[in-house]
Amino acid sequence: MYFEDTDAGGVVYHASYLRFAERARTEYLRDLGLPHQQLIAREGLIFVVKRVVVEYHRPALLDDSLIVTTRPVKLGGASLALAQGVEKSGTGGVQAIASLAVDLVCVRLADMRPARIPAGLRALLPVLGET
Repeated sequence: MYFEDTDAGGVVYHASYLRFAERARTEYLRDLGLPHQQLIAREGLIFVVKRVVVEYHRPALLDDSLIVTTRPVKLGGASLALAQGVEKSGTGGVQAIASLAVDLVCVRLADMRPARIPAGLRALLPVLGET
């Protein structure tokens, strides 16, 4: 962690976890082979956050090295639910720092209205259930 991520006491500020999760979601799409810019250029679509629930388990501190995981849990017509976890690895093993439940909606840039997730992207998403 960096100074910019912490409060005056060296504890990671609660809103910083939202930035960490956003970066991990971006990397997740890149790893699937569909970076944001490609989704915009090819399809005219973006994902927007509809809802985020964060549960904080223990504090992360300045200089901690954190790992953020992203896992799809449900795929809808225009929606994608993700489970994200923030963990710290250390001498005591892996410790859960925070858990996030994130609901995304696919929208058309032209009018910001919900749009069906393209078949090509749907095929890349290893999800538990589809509605």
